[in-house]
Amino acid sequence: MVKRALISVYDKRGIADLARKLESLEIEIISTGGTYKLLKDEGVKVISVEDVTGFPEILDGRVKTLHPKIFGAILADRSNASHNNAVSELGIGTIDLVVVNLYPFTETIAREGVSLAEAIEQIDIGGVTLIRAAAKNFMHVDVLTSPEQYEDYIKLLVSTSNNIDRTYSRKLAAAAFAGTSSYDIAISQFLTGKNPQGVEEFASGAFAGNDIASLRYGENPHQKAVLVKKNFDEVFEVLHGKEISYNNLLDINSAYDLISDLRRFGTSCAIIKHGNPSGAAVGKDNFDAYVKAFASDTVSPFGGIVTFNEKLDFNTSIEVDKLFTEIILAPEYDEDALNLLKKKKNRRLISFKFLSEEFETRSITGGILVQEKDTETADIGKLNFVTKRKAAEEETRDMLFAETISKHTRSNAIVFAKDLKTLGIGAGQPSRIDSTKIAVAKAKQFGHDLNGSVAASDAFFPFADGITAIAESGAKSIVQPGGSVRDSEVIEEADAHDIAMAFTGIRHFKH
Repeated sequence: MVKRALISVYDKRGIADLARKLESLEIEIISTGGTYKLLKDEGVKVISVEDVTGFPEILDGRVKTLHPKIFGAILADRSNASHNNAVSELGIGTIDLVVVNLYPFTETIAREGVSLAEAIEQIDIGGVTLIRAAAKNFMHVDVLTSPEQYEDYIKLLVSTSNNIDRTYSRKLAAAAFAGTSSYDIAISQFLTGKNPQGVEEFASGAFAGNDIASLRYGENPHQKAVLVKKNFDEVFEVLHGKEISYNNLLDINSAYDLISDLRRFGTSCAIIKHGNPSGAAVGKDNFDAYVKAFASDTVSPFGGIVTFNEKLDFNTSIEVDKLFTEIILAPEYDEDALNLLKKKKNRRLISFKFLSEEFETRSITGGILVQEKDTETADIGKLNFVTKRKAAEEETRDMLFAETISKHTRSNAIVFAKDLKTLGIGAGQPSRIDSTKIAVAKAKQFGHDLNGSVAASDAFFPFADGITAIAESGAKSIVQPGGSVRDSEVIEEADAHDIAMAFTGIRHFKH
């Protein structure tokens, strides 16, 4: 229950209205400096911090609230008898709500010609400390850090008869810590300078609190790079080999995402090169899956990544060892397999755990993009056949397999598959018809017969020409998201060639 609130804000939007509503709920209000004066002028009954602490503001306002009678009031654990005794003996009345927002540091440093002294004066100390104290004690104290929170908070306070659920208080605390973290990072970046001395210094400021690991170089030898670790070491363990490079990590991530999605089909192998699969297959065992995946394209795997979704056995490792690979990725390794593969000292051997990530980020000039990970894949229930011919059961399984591979192939992506193995992959072309032609050419190059195969597209076909090219290859089924303004023409072309085509409604662009 909120009986006493501390309000000290720089951004005073809505603060008088909030204070009046708190007052109407018989909540005592303590305030500081300019906030105190505003509330007093608005007719709100308010107590100054000095009257609570018995100590004046000092150092031109740099010290206002940093006092045991304030922080003891906020941090006291109401469920702890010794805390209750201490505040009682010291005459400290607890504070149940803290409303604080901070000096506008980021706005200040954004001004042209701002001096270091001006910037330093806008580094909030007491406000950050109050926010963190209240957020730490969220089981007993609520913390509001933005005017946008006021309306919802008052509504909840009224609807719960001043007995807000602690799950809501925890959300407020999480938002508070996120805000102070961003605030500190902005200060760190400013003090580092707009042109930090190297990538490590930049990463340490931009991603404070994370482990920073140096890399040999970036995407190219003239680029310096680091790895900012979140839970990387929980997912991957490097068992052998030379230092992992920036490009290795990108390919490891692509391989990991693909092999994770292939688990639903059974024992699988995928081979990745420059972020794209060169081949993938499901087999009766690792050996069978690897042989089929490698056969898809026997040239591109040189210097690539081979990944499995089951423990790598000795017999399969003998076959894989014949190929020059940068990395082998598997959940586990037989001891004999590990000993054999370690004989090539530079090859990286990595084990991993299957964990899911909710979000992914990418940097762009002037910002960072954050999105939910693409966790969607089609299943039989999502295959909406829009053509006269419907696919047979074995075709639908191949369609789902090919759709999964297309999801992990750079757009525009076309994948041909049959018997749960890839036959031709066309990736990364500006036009879908070009990706189709490349996929067909790849299949022919490596001696694969596309008659009776399925084709998957990561996005809709904008024109019927892609369907024509697929039909001419001998494929009998197509799976795609649908959604083109020319879907009717595309369906008509598929029907003209007696092709079974299903829409999934799920697009898988990958840029």
